[in-house]
Formats: sequence, structure tokens, C-alpha cells
Amino acid sequence: MPSRYRAEPAFTHGQAPATGVLLCNLGTPDAPTPPAVRRYLRQFLSDPRVVEIPRILWWPLLHGLILPFRASKSAAKYASIWTPEGSPLQVWTQRQATLLQGALGEAGHRVNVRHAMRYGNPSIASQLDALKAEGATRILVVSAYPQYSGTTTASVVDDVTAWARTVRNVPELRFVQRYHDDGGYIDALAHRIGDYWREHGRPGHFVMSFHGVPERTLHLGDPYHCECRKTARLLAGRLGLSEGDYTVAFQSRFGRAKWLEPYTEPTLRELARKGVERVDVACPGFTSDCLETLEEIAQEGLHAFLTTGGKDLRYIPCLNAEPKWIRALGEITARHLSGWPTQAAPDAQAQERSRQAAMAAGATR
Repeated sequence: MPSRYRAEPAFTHGQAPATGVLLCNLGTPDAPTPPAVRRYLRQFLSDPRVVEIPRILWWPLLHGLILPFRASKSAAKYASIWTPEGSPLQVWTQRQATLLQGALGEAGHRVNVRHAMRYGNPSIASQLDALKAEGATRILVVSAYPQYSGTTTASVVDDVTAWARTVRNVPELRFVQRYHDDGGYIDALAHRIGDYWREHGRPGHFVMSFHGVPERTLHLGDPYHCECRKTARLLAGRLGLSEGDYTVAFQSRFGRAKWLEPYTEPTLRELARKGVERVDVACPGFTSDCLETLEEIAQEGLHAFLTTGGKDLRYIPCLNAEPKWIRALGEITARHLSGWPTQAAPDAQAQERSRQAAMAAGATR
């Protein structure tokens, strides 16, 4: 009779506890092709955290209309931002994980850091398996989303706990669920934007665009809207902006339901109609550049602004591998590792020397 549990290393008595860190981002297709995008969208849009419409109503729409017709259009968008290294989101998240391990190592933490995607590859389950195979008995899951939302952060928790249900010897688990008001995160954003303005000058107006979610989620208790607003308020303060200097907007609306407002594209068109010649847009809720920033803002947003009378729209890149951001991410991670063993395990010779020293000390008493 097959076991319901995943295959895992045999338990070893006396094994020193080890700690792993998993940096989780949303996801990306494996290639900018219709079949790859279709697989990705099927997984993404099948998540009940993302689409809360009853399955009996949603399934015919998803499989009969959205997947057959949306995949080709989305694949063309992905192709417009794809790099020789692959998907920008994949590239930056993997690089952040590597740099995070280095930052933690410099601070004295000996941990294995991996990255995973909630949808697509590498999957959360596969990377948790890998950390466990590397000896991790404690795993910290770090969300790449600074602002908590049930549609994103909670979905990561769902996937981790689904994996845990298939594991016999479950590691201790912790989650970093939000850091929307963390001082290091805000400082890194302010440094990134400030550097851009020192090189290119300040715009006529500044737009902070966050990913949208249905408005009903706010009324059902999701804190995402409030956390986005707090991030924007803190960042504006660090940049020395008054209320009239910037606008908070929400992008990526999907379907006919009302989402958080104001919407980003209509906001950009309205600014152009008011005579604002140059607008700069940053996306503080995205820690890595991706389709929503490089195509939706830097391409579609630019087109909307210019065709409505604006002169110039400049997109300010995400934090990506900004050193101040990596330092902040390391500090956030280290705080949540508190109390767990993260020092390098001593080698066998060092352990034997310690044992002999202890015996010698006992003999002299």
C-alpha cells in the first residue's frame, strides 16, 4: 500500500538542527509561449484565494473562454519583456535569494536560502523538499510581498501547509507575512527613487502604483489596501512629498467587479488631460520587476499617457538587487530567525576537542 507521505531522508539521531529560508514570489511561466502561459494561468486562476467566484460558475469561464483565448495575448506580453536569462521575475528573485544568503552569512547566520514560486517553477513543494534534504529542521518562509493580502501571502501559507500534510517529519515553520512599514524597506525604496531623481530630475507628478485586488476583499477584512496606503504615506514622507505631489493608484484589474480605486491607467490619462507633462511611476508593492511593471506600466502606461496628451512617462525600476534592499531583507529575515540555531555546526574535530576540554576541566575540579 503506497504511503501518503513524501519520500524523505531517514531520521538520524543526534543530528545538529539546521535552518533553511525560502523566499517566495508569485510566479511566472517557464517560457513566453502560449502553452507555457496557459499552464501558468491555469494554476494561478484555479487558486480559490485568487478568484473567489464559486467553482461551478468560474470553471466554464476559465476553461471555455479565458485559457483558450488569453494565453496567446499574454504570451506576446511576456515575450516583450523576456530577457536572455529568462523571466525578469525569476531572474531577480533567484538573485535576491543568493544575495540574501550572503547577507545573512555576513551577519553570522549559516542558513540555506532558496527561492520558490507560488505558481510555476521552482514550486514551493520542490524547494521545501530540497531544504529538508539539506538537513533543515526549521524553515522560515519569507514572502516577497511587502503588503499582506489573502490573495497572495495567505496563498503561500496554503501551499506550504499543503506540503506539510504530505510530510511525515514536518520541520518547524515560521512565516514573514508583511513588512510594509519596515524602516529598511522604506529607506531602500526612498534611496532607489531618490537616486533616479538625482540623475533625471523630479517629475511634474509621482504615481505609486500597487497591484489591485477586488474592493470586496477590503470589506471582508483584508488589510492589503490599508498597508499599501501606509507604505505610500511613509515613502512620501521620506521623499519630502506633499499630498499634491503624488497619487496612489491600483493596477492589473481583471474582470468586471469593482477593484480598489483609483485605477492606474485612468489616473495616468487624467494627469495628461490636466496638462502634467512628465509623470514618474514606481511600484512599491513589487520587489522584483515583472510583467506588471515592465509591460503594464513601462509600456502600456506610457502609451496611455502619451496618447492622452502627456509628454513623458518614466518608470522607476523595482528594488531588484539594490544593496540597501538586500540589507533590509537580511535584517527582516534575521529578526524572524530569532531563537533558532543559525550558527555553523562545528566539525567533528572541533566537537572532539570540546569534549576533551570539558573532560579535562572536570578532572581538575
